[in-house]
Amino acid sequence: MSKISPLAIIEDGAVIGEDVEIGPYCFISSQATIGNGTKIEQSSCVYGKTSIGKHNHIFSHAVIGSIPQDLKFAGEEVELIIGDYNKIREFTLFNPGTKGGGGKTIIGNHNLFMGYVHLGHDVIIGNHCILANAATLAGHVEVGDFAVIGGMTPIHQFVHVGDFAMVAGASALAQDVPPFCMAEGNRATLRGLNLTGLRRHLKRDEIDELKSAYRELFESGKPLKDVAAELVENTHNHHVHNMCNFILKTKRGIPYERKNI
Repeated sequence: MSKISPLAIIEDGAVIGEDVEIGPYCFISSQATIGNGTKIEQSSCVYGKTSIGKHNHIFSHAVIGSIPQDLKFAGEEVELIIGDYNKIREFTLFNPGTKGGGGKTIIGNHNLFMGYVHLGHDVIIGNHCILANAATLAGHVEVGDFAVIGGMTPIHQFVHVGDFAMVAGASALAQDVPPFCMAEGNRATLRGLNLTGLRRHLKRDEIDELKSAYRELFESGKPLKDVAAELVENTHNHHVHNMCNFILKTKRGIPYERKNI
C-alpha cells in the first residue's frame, strides 16, 4: 500500500505504483509515472512527462523533469526516463530531452547521484554509475556502465564517457574518455587505466591485456586511430575491442598527451 502525505500535491492523471512513498510538500505532475516501491522524500518535485521505475529513492528537494535549460526549447513534448534502484540525493536537477536531441533524457539502473548533481537535456546514463557531489553534465552527454564522475566536475556537451571509466574530482572534461580509462585535470587528460575500478570487475589477465593496449594506443607515439584499428584487427579481447571501437568512433577526440618518437 502506498504511503502518500496529505501535504503532497499529486495532479490528476499521475500513475502511482504500489508501495510508493511520497513525502510532504512534494509535487507530482499529471504526466508522471512512479514505479512500485519508489520513495520520494519531502519537497521534491517531479515535473512533465517523467517515468520513474521501481525502487528508486529520491531524497529531499530534488527537481526531476523540469523543462530543459535550452533557449531553443519551445514547449514541445519531451521526456525523462529513469530506470530502477537509483539513489538520487538532495538538490539534484534532472532535465528531460529536447527536440534536437531526440526528445529523451535516459537514466539506467542502480546509479548513485550525490547531492547537487545536474543532468542536462538529452543526457544518457548507463547502469551502476556514481556521480559525486555537484558533478555537472551538459546537454547530450553520454556515460556508459560502471563509470565514476568525481565531485565538482563539469562535462562539456556531446562528450562521451565509456564503460568503467573514471573522471577525477574538480576536473573539467571537454573530450571523450575511452572505456576503462581515467582522466584528471583542468582541462582533463588521460592519466592511465582506472585500475581500482577494473580490479573489482575484471580478471588479472584481462587487465594485463588492457594495459598492453593502453601503452600501444597512448604511449607509442603512433597515430591513435591507426593503432586502434590495428588492435581491433589483431586482438580477440572484447574489452580491448570496446576501448578501440570507442576511439574509432569519437567525434570530440581523446584528451591525451601526444608523445614524439
